[in-house]
Amino acid sequence: MNCPFCSSADTRVVNSRPSDEGSAIRRRRECSVCSRRFTTYERAQFEALMVVKRSGRREAFNPDKLLQKLRIACNKRPITEKQLREFAYTFEDAVQLPEVQAEEIGVQALKFLKSIDDVAYIRFLSVYRDFDSVDRFIEEIKQLGDAP
Repeated sequence: MNCPFCSSADTRVVNSRPSDEGSAIRRRRECSVCSRRFTTYERAQFEALMVVKRSGRREAFNPDKLLQKLRIACNKRPITEKQLREFAYTFEDAVQLPEVQAEEIGVQALKFLKSIDDVAYIRFLSVYRDFDSVDRFIEEIKQLGDAP
């Protein structure tokens, strides 16, 4: 593993422990050249879940990309990092198909956010549905208020 700070290939593992409820191994590493520490995660790699984009292009599912989008929607909300990581990193296992439409990932993320926080749900929805006016935004908020 190359050091992300000085690019040296001479690093050593300082600490190793299970992470994400045993689905990954978290390793603390130290660079022998610059003495800086950094964290890496090791996960089992199975046949990659492929995401079919709206354009028809296919790419491997990246839970870190989903996690980043969830973090943005949940910024300054009472949602734990553990909740977000659990959803993002278990999504691939829950699908159990060789490929999934990008739209389905968005729908599942919306369901998840709606179940835990209305504000995060609206934030994610505003980007996902690409609201073109304030009226559409207000309409969606009203529908949220009408929901049981």
